[in-house]
Amino acid sequence: MDGSCSKCGGHIESPWSYCPHCGTACAGEALADGAHESPAPTPTEKTPVRGAFGGLLLGVIAAPVLIMVGTLLLITGIGAFLGVPMLIAGVFAPLLGPMLGIGTLRGKCPWCGAPVSSIALLDGFSCEACNHKIAVKKHELVRAA
Repeated sequence: MDGSCSKCGGHIESPWSYCPHCGTACAGEALADGAHESPAPTPTEKTPVRGAFGGLLLGVIAAPVLIMVGTLLLITGIGAFLGVPMLIAGVFAPLLGPMLGIGTLRGKCPWCGAPVSSIALLDGFSCEACNHKIAVKKHELVRAA
């Protein structure tokens, strides 16, 4: 049930569709050598953006500012009550932005009406439901040409 690669002659086990030695696609050659037919590989799908990185930029920018100001307040002794919360907020700022979805553009697909979300900085993306292209213009979702 095993075959060999036509390019490098390496051993290919039956479930493999690529040669582990040279990376050549060998599904057709393995069949010629008597291996059983494996299903065609499914195309990879892009992971949809659901606000995961929307607030990350804001959090990364806010974190050093909060940490520096909080540290200065603690060093001076003036703002111990403000310095500690600022340090804690600075540590968690990169996590809180994406969790809250800050900077995420949400709306309905102009093609099918399904709820979609994207990073507002992107020029466009595809709808998960209908797979049509959606353009982002002036923070609004419009049909892409």
